[in-house]
Amino acid sequence: MTFSRSLALTSISTLALMAAAPAAAQEQPEAPVASEDAPEDDFHSRRVDERGEIVVSAIGVTQLDVLAGTSVVEGVELQRSLDTQIGEVLVDLPGVSATSFSPGASRPVLRGFQGERVRVLVDGIGAIDVSNTSVDHATTIDPLTAERIEVLRGPAVLLFGSQAIGGAVNIIDKRIPQRPLNEPFHLDLTASADTAYDLREGGASLDIPFADRFVVHFDGSWRDTDDVEVPGFTISDSLRAELLEEAAEEEAEGEFEEADELREAAGQRGFLPNSATRTWTFNTGFAFFEGDSNLGASIGWYDTNYGVPGRPGAGHHHGEEEGGEEAGGEEEGEERVSIDLRQFRADMRGRLALGDGFFKALNTRVGYSDYTHTEFEGDEVGTVFDVQGLEARAVLEQNDRGGWIGSIGTQYYFRDFDAAGAEAYVPKNRTDQFAVFALQEFLFGPVQLEAAGRYETTDVESQVVGFERSFDTFSGALGIAHETDNGLRFGLNGSRAERAPSAEELLSNGPHIATQAFEIGDPNLSTESAWGLEAFVRGRVGPASLNFAIYQNWFDDYIYLTATGAEEDDLPVFLYRQSDADYFGIEGQIYLTLFDSSDVTLAADLRGDYIKAELADGTPIPRIPPLSLLGALEAQTSRIDGRVEVQWFDSQNSVAPFETPTDSFAHVNASIAWKPIVGQDNVTVLLQADNIFDAEGRRHASFTKDFVPLAGRNFKLSVRASF
Repeated sequence: MTFSRSLALTSISTLALMAAAPAAAQEQPEAPVASEDAPEDDFHSRRVDERGEIVVSAIGVTQLDVLAGTSVVEGVELQRSLDTQIGEVLVDLPGVSATSFSPGASRPVLRGFQGERVRVLVDGIGAIDVSNTSVDHATTIDPLTAERIEVLRGPAVLLFGSQAIGGAVNIIDKRIPQRPLNEPFHLDLTASADTAYDLREGGASLDIPFADRFVVHFDGSWRDTDDVEVPGFTISDSLRAELLEEAAEEEAEGEFEEADELREAAGQRGFLPNSATRTWTFNTGFAFFEGDSNLGASIGWYDTNYGVPGRPGAGHHHGEEEGGEEAGGEEEGEERVSIDLRQFRADMRGRLALGDGFFKALNTRVGYSDYTHTEFEGDEVGTVFDVQGLEARAVLEQNDRGGWIGSIGTQYYFRDFDAAGAEAYVPKNRTDQFAVFALQEFLFGPVQLEAAGRYETTDVESQVVGFERSFDTFSGALGIAHETDNGLRFGLNGSRAERAPSAEELLSNGPHIATQAFEIGDPNLSTESAWGLEAFVRGRVGPASLNFAIYQNWFDDYIYLTATGAEEDDLPVFLYRQSDADYFGIEGQIYLTLFDSSDVTLAADLRGDYIKAELADGTPIPRIPPLSLLGALEAQTSRIDGRVEVQWFDSQNSVAPFETPTDSFAHVNASIAWKPIVGQDNVTVLLQADNIFDAEGRRHASFTKDFVPLAGRNFKLSVRASF
């Protein structure tokens, strides 16, 4: 078998494994050896083969062409990027932003897509929470105990579900052991502290073998933060001007107390009130290994409580209808809002080796979640969300048949959603989803042809309001790639994607306390669909490795949430609507080795992305991230690695109706990683300074950008150890 075909087999097989919960690491083909001119890169944990293709060097996926854009965060880069929520961990990557609703709730934004168009996965299967339904809901995954994080973009990501139309984020952890253990135990430890958040956190992961084939796992984490420190005024200039104008009006009407409160809110600076968080987790699991087969399971608990920063000057006045002011003289809407979130989760993963026939192995993955999310107004319970869900996948992985390789699979998902309380803005409902999918690859010398397809049927039912609808969707992708003699790969992918509307998009109708909005769904929404075209180039050119993509999506019946300018219960009204829409984007990265010797390596890291998204009438789509650029210099030795970077975000003035623009800003960050044990890489001490010049920044993708700025200057010390 040629090296090219071997690497292609690695690509298709590992994607199939991840799609159904990857099997033990020993079943994956060994990653190619790096060429002599490609120094080891602990910052990015990647290696470059003789063809110049960047490949993943550990558990997960290599870069399939129809996957188009795979970014991997692990090692020192993961340690440097760790944050309370997964969205904030990934914002340095090309094409990635975050919802940044609050320090306790932030989800990834991929290529301008968020919510129902981005899947967050745990070891290849959904998180089974409700973070995709509203920006104030936290993701129930703690990055502190993650082994690696993969950001997947491109047409083949649709194999994970129609909700991955914008991409997927896959967190690889060890709650179900990935491999047999040939040592008495394996212990991973991490601890961090910082200044801007007053962060104190720690985590531990322990694997213990019993005999040669059985491994038991335990892990846990704890995190506590205070109200985050921010540069200058907490609220934006435009919102400050609005509050000061309202204060003048109140004063003219003789309402001096209200005027003083508005001026106090406008003058808030230095920290973000009600932004503290507290999180702890615990997981335990096991895995049994027998030859090429294995079986494992785990159970876990995720518990977090976090504040929801309120929009200054926007009280919840709907409580007045039931008694006006409370005994304490404070209106109900003025109470601070917080969220207490708990999830019990059970997982199973299996791999059954099938020998040398047509199919190589059957991979199965099942996850079950019991989730409760309580929104408090002060000490009073406002709304309780209860969700039970299950996701199951089974994938048959094919053996190589003379250049024809692939996998086929099936998936089932259900979610029971129930909300109770005065602000239960979505009625009780159930979603059932069933899908079949396939990925196939054909090799013709230097040309590679790949095809992926997924059929999905979705049922949404709410007996409370007498609603029941079914949606049938089909998504497919076709890609062709060519490799030059120098190992540079060029390719073109085409796709057709369809997505059924979610229960929240169909059935919302009421005030949502945490987002301070009155949300109204549309029960008549139709299926959303899109044609997509993407061109890419990646590989190695001399001392540089590069990865660029340019893409265009043409949507029919695009579903979006938009402000109307009206008010209901003294809250701004947001409607779910549909329109045709276009997305265009460019993203890329160049990693250039400037100097390389036996003692030190110097390199430059350049990244950037640009997105333009408009409705059919030319109206900008809400909350699209602006142009961003990142430039960094790195120095690496056997024991010390240093990095200095500047990340710049352009202003965003292309805004939807009733949406405010954001100013440009730049953050300068620096870090130094030290491995204190000579000849060993198992302990890393990292000192970093983020936003060194204390610059004000607001993410345009954030629903709360006008009153939730990014953190100010932050010094952080962290330690990671592995024994």
